[in-house]
Amino acid sequence: MAKLFSFHGGLHLDGHKTESTAGGLREASLPEQLILPLRQHIGVYNKPLVEIGNRVLKGDVIAANTSLIRAVVHAPTSGIVSAIGSYPVPHPTGLRDDCVVIDVDGEDEAGMVDIVDPHSLDPEEIIQRICRAGIVGLGGAAFPTSPKLARGKLHQVDTLIINGVECEPYITCDDMLMRHYAAEVIRGSGYLQQILGPRSTLIAIEDNKPEAIAAMRQALADHALENTEIIAIPTIYPSGGEKQLIQILTGKEVPHGQLAFDIGLLCHNVGTCAAITRALEQDQPLISRIVTCSGDNVAQPGNWEVRFGTPISHLIEQAGGYKNPDDSYLVMGGPMMGFALSSDRLPIVKASNCILVMRDQTVPHTPGYHDECIRCGKCTEVCPAQLLPQQLYWHARAKAYDRTQEFKLFDCIECGCCSAVCPSQIPLVQYYRAAKSDIRAAQKAQFKSDRARVRFESREKRLLMKKQADEERRRLKREALKKKQARSGDAEALPDPVQAALERVKVRKKAVEDEAR
Repeated sequence: MAKLFSFHGGLHLDGHKTESTAGGLREASLPEQLILPLRQHIGVYNKPLVEIGNRVLKGDVIAANTSLIRAVVHAPTSGIVSAIGSYPVPHPTGLRDDCVVIDVDGEDEAGMVDIVDPHSLDPEEIIQRICRAGIVGLGGAAFPTSPKLARGKLHQVDTLIINGVECEPYITCDDMLMRHYAAEVIRGSGYLQQILGPRSTLIAIEDNKPEAIAAMRQALADHALENTEIIAIPTIYPSGGEKQLIQILTGKEVPHGQLAFDIGLLCHNVGTCAAITRALEQDQPLISRIVTCSGDNVAQPGNWEVRFGTPISHLIEQAGGYKNPDDSYLVMGGPMMGFALSSDRLPIVKASNCILVMRDQTVPHTPGYHDECIRCGKCTEVCPAQLLPQQLYWHARAKAYDRTQEFKLFDCIECGCCSAVCPSQIPLVQYYRAAKSDIRAAQKAQFKSDRARVRFESREKRLLMKKQADEERRRLKREALKKKQARSGDAEALPDPVQAALERVKVRKKAVEDEAR
């Protein structure tokens, strides 16, 4: 048994887990129409590879790009592409994005697959297959898995951490995944070991998930991965955060401005491991995921395997519908780190781990009216990143963004602990998110401005060099002509060509004036 450590702060929260685990795992039916955002990952936008009227099969690539940070989008089922355009998508900004709309034909016909023995592949080939499958981190961040593995392979990964903690209230999708697909998670961990070659692998699960722990331990005994251990950790929020989990398992802290693999560690979610297994063993791209639908305003909370692009309204229908349709608030994610949704017509995407259906507004849309800060310091006591939330709040509110960065704003993991304990009910995380967004926008604008300035200066330099080169060429030509005249001994007989040209122009101009008179 590995020695466990602790992190600063954190909260013991009501889990509300049993509401959605009692009904087991079910498969959501296909809706009549799927709306698929072209970008469902952190990184560059994809471009559509289909046109309106095309028939697509289950697993066909419908959008992709060629950048290093990429995750292609596949058709979750067969059907006809009926539209390509701008639609509302689930995002904290509430903005629209480019989407491909597929009218489902109900046949669920799949395209050709290319199945090989994954153990016969070298690490680069495995990473390419993971890339081709469009797999992203399914813990919520949706960062493409293949570039993360490629970069991790360049570093010496000492410890591979598989995250099955799922510490936020209401969310149970990973719990149900481990109960029903523990073998796939374990085999996926083995493929990660095949790529990275770590010295040890730690699979972390909170101790409030005894069924998942038992299933995973049985699967590990069946597959016998070397140097792999399943560790039950104490239930405290936010122990599922990458930096907090690393601290619990290893006692190490990721330095400011660095990433986990800079200190020999790499973390992956259990859902990502299962997706890797399906991609390598069945050539199945990432076209669905388990989604928790829970809350006090949905009739039958539970977990469903849902195809991407499925409208949230369809999932809520699967869960028995609203208890009170006229008084309902929707959140994607959990009550601590999730964000409010404007409508149930938005689609399920790769980052959708939970749809929370509540009677009361759980997550504020924007920082609005609240009581003033009383400087009690409770936010500092619970902050797992050991920041000073009160100072960050004052500077973010005043838009003193240089000062927020001095107080390490971007080390904030937006866990919501500070907001949860604030007696003045200040939506602190919303202020931090707004500040981060403004800073990123300013940095992006500055980057564009710097690029434009560099292009302008390069152009000016290029034009100046061309002018100087032209002048030098003319000078050399004049000197060569003078030398030729000197050698012939008849310098005066050969007039300067420039002067001769000017004289001809004067003669023609005088002739034109005489004719006009």
